[in-house]
Amino acid sequence: MERIKTDILIIGAGSGGLSVAAGASQMGADVVLLEGHKMGGDCLNFGCVPSKALIASGKAAYGQSHALQYGVANVVPQVDYAAAKDHVNDVIAQIEPVDSQERFEGFGVRVIREYGKFLSPTEVQAGDHVITARRVVIATGSSPLVPPIPGLDTVPYITNETLWQLREQPEHLLVVGGGPIGMEMAQAHRRLGSRVTVIEGAKALGKDDPEMAAIVLDAMRAEGIEIAEDAMAKEVRGEAGTIEVETQDGRVFKGSHLLMAVGRKSNIDGLDLDKAGIETTRTGIKVDASLKTTNRKVYAIGDVAGGLQFTHVAGYHAGIVIRSAVLGLPAKTSEAHIPWATYTDPELAQVGLTEAQAREAHGDKMEVARFEFHHNDRLIAERKTKGLIKVMVVKGRPVGVSIAGHQAGELINLWSLVIANKLKMSQVSAMVSPYPTIGEVNKRAAGAYFTPRLFENPTVKRVVRFVQRWLP
Repeated sequence: MERIKTDILIIGAGSGGLSVAAGASQMGADVVLLEGHKMGGDCLNFGCVPSKALIASGKAAYGQSHALQYGVANVVPQVDYAAAKDHVNDVIAQIEPVDSQERFEGFGVRVIREYGKFLSPTEVQAGDHVITARRVVIATGSSPLVPPIPGLDTVPYITNETLWQLREQPEHLLVVGGGPIGMEMAQAHRRLGSRVTVIEGAKALGKDDPEMAAIVLDAMRAEGIEIAEDAMAKEVRGEAGTIEVETQDGRVFKGSHLLMAVGRKSNIDGLDLDKAGIETTRTGIKVDASLKTTNRKVYAIGDVAGGLQFTHVAGYHAGIVIRSAVLGLPAKTSEAHIPWATYTDPELAQVGLTEAQAREAHGDKMEVARFEFHHNDRLIAERKTKGLIKVMVVKGRPVGVSIAGHQAGELINLWSLVIANKLKMSQVSAMVSPYPTIGEVNKRAAGAYFTPRLFENPTVKRVVRFVQRWLP
């Protein structure tokens, strides 16, 4: 058994763990990184990267069959599902070197390809190694949650992890779960030629603003995707190729393949957290605002910390830990400026408070500035006019932004910057966008906030008349 002493021990080589490892090692800390599965974690191998690659394949197929509006003849796309998966694998392969063991060893990180478990509050075992570290960072991520639905133990199903091994295109894909993963994969498969039914126990895209979610869901239904809401799965039965999902209200949905996409669970099994004095919650490891666990020498970041489960949140957490554990500076997290996006078409994005949340928190002090996408000239030119942006404003400062429409995930970036730096709507309004760009949507939303103040204000009109009377 080899004993190792180090400054920073990181358990998990997903996006959060790799960010800590890269930053800490390049700043001069001694770093050990444990990974028992794949470098790059869920995002590279099973999540963000492959899903966006398959979405791109679906978008290409959809473009071929919907080109007439641009003066180009529609054609029936010849989809090769296996080749689309080859495209996915190629995208992963192009990004893999950035997350590779060799690259991090080049930074001076010692990479041990074993799972880690705590032996005591200060020791972690990984294979034949026992590591003692000044600080430990748990970055083990999350895995697909598979609920105990009767029949699921005997019926074949796929998750976002096993989907990428599938080479034969599903004839009719049943998706249990109407969250971001379920809806993205539903639309990608529909555009590639599969029939698709989404079965959601509550409301599809239920964590987003209902008005914005409706824009996306209407578009998806128009593409031929069946979306059944308030349809809690009660029983699953059948075999490969002939699967049935019965819901609690008696509805029965039949398909050839079953994708379970009902959520995620934190990866804490096997860590022996109790031996380290680390408490957990219903959603993951208990952490404070500085991401420290109940063992003050141990941090938890990313999905395993039980909060927002996004790759960019893990990266943000990594920066907090580097500031605290590596530089010894005070650092605390804030979720006020954390955006998220669902990469359906149209896209759905959010930062800060939704309209309902802002109204509850601020009451009559909150105003909503709205701008419809069909007023943007670039979106008219590209025939992408279905969309809306809503900015929730309190005393001149945005507290939340909801966007549904083309490139919503790109448009939300600006508002994260604005909220993070406590900027005012006047500063957004002062921005100049090149014409014609989709980014003008953000400036026009800020303009919508000032319109009643400037053009519908009697005082302003009186002042202008006075000035005009006396100007030389």
